[in-house]
This record gives sequence, C-alpha cells and structure tokens, in this order.
Amino acid sequence: MRPITALTFDLDDTFWDNAPVMARTETGHYDWLHERVGHAGHFPLEEYQRRRLAFAARHPVRRGDFTWVRRETLREMLVEFGLEAADAAHWAEAAIERMLALRHEIEVFEEVPAMLDALGQRYRLGAITNGNVDLTRLAIGRHFPVIINAGESLAPKPDARPFLAALARLGPVPPSQGLHVGDSWREDVLPARRLGMRVAWIDKDDERPAALPEGVYRLGHIRELPALLERLEG
Repeated sequence: MRPITALTFDLDDTFWDNAPVMARTETGHYDWLHERVGHAGHFPLEEYQRRRLAFAARHPVRRGDFTWVRRETLREMLVEFGLEAADAAHWAEAAIERMLALRHEIEVFEEVPAMLDALGQRYRLGAITNGNVDLTRLAIGRHFPVIINAGESLAPKPDARPFLAALARLGPVPPSQGLHVGDSWREDVLPARRLGMRVAWIDKDDERPAALPEGVYRLGHIRELPALLERLEG
C-alpha cells in the first residue's frame, strides 16, 4: 500500500457541529431582514425555504452555489412582496451579508487546531466543501494551502472534479496517496473511494455498520484521525 502524503477534509460536521450553526444562521438572517422590510408576515421562513428548493431545481447547474441561491430567492421574493427591483436587490444582498456573518460564528472542535498543527508537519492538507464557509475567515484556515469551494465552483461533491483539483494542487498527488476525511457517505466516502483514495468516514450518527468497503475507515470523531493515521502508516 502506497504511503499517504496528502489529506483532504470536508468542513461542516467534520471540524465542527454544523446543526446549531445553521439553525442560528437560518433564523438570524431572516429575522434581521424582517425587522427592516417587514416581509415575514407574508413570507414566513418555511416559505423562503420552500422557494429556495424550487429555485435550485430551476437552476440545476448552479444548485450547489448556496449563497447565490439564497440571494436570488430573496430578491425574487422581495419583488413579489412589493419592493422596487433595486431595493429588493439591496436588501437581499444585505441579508446575505448578515447570513454569512452568522455562518462563520463557528466553534471548531477543541482538538482540531493542535491536531492540524501536527498533521501539517507530515502531510499536505487541503479542504473540499460544498458549503459556503470561507475557510480563510477561520483561524484554522492557515493550515490549508488548498481550499476547494466545490458548490461555488459549480462542481459540488459527489462530483469527482473537486477531489481531482485538490490532489492536483497539492502536488500533484496520486489518489492512492491521498486520504479524504468527511462525514457524508454520498458526498465524501463514495466519490473519494471511486477515485482510489482512502477515506476516514466520520460516523456522526453512530451508525456503526458491521462491515465497510476496503479502504474506508470509521471514526466516531475527528479526534480519532491521528491514531488511524499511525495505524495506516505503521
């Protein structure tokens, strides 16, 4: 088995618990907008969420660019609410800025900074995310010379392209010498494994399957990654 020389990481639910972040973000920016334009009585949060899904379905090429989908959905909705087009665009943009500020109020798992310090001395590190977190706005971003925002690049996981782009920029590194770390079976495990990468699957829902495909290793938490690497490299 070839040695591992590069690690790629998912972000949400890998380095932090994303559910409370998104709950706070979702209500926070929508309430903020309502305080300024008073639209939520006509368009409650649930309607905004429904319209986002419908908008993404109408624009399949850009469905993974979540920031754009949110902005354009809000803009259309505010025009329907009665705002002039320029005002609708202004308030949609302002609400998205508020959303992104809340989106980056993240508590990284306490073990992560020291772990990345150590791993960065042994491996090349990259990040691949479908989400709209700008990793450079977080302290841990300094560990990642390669960051792929796959959704904004119109090639969201499980597309193979963000994985291939990360490996190319990290070396290039052949897939057989890369290990991907993430929580999603569909978006992390399957595409990385198809390319020939090894995968550390973070089983955040504690599914504990009886068997895993060759080259896939279950972790209960990101803190277990260094021990796994020691076993694989030992």
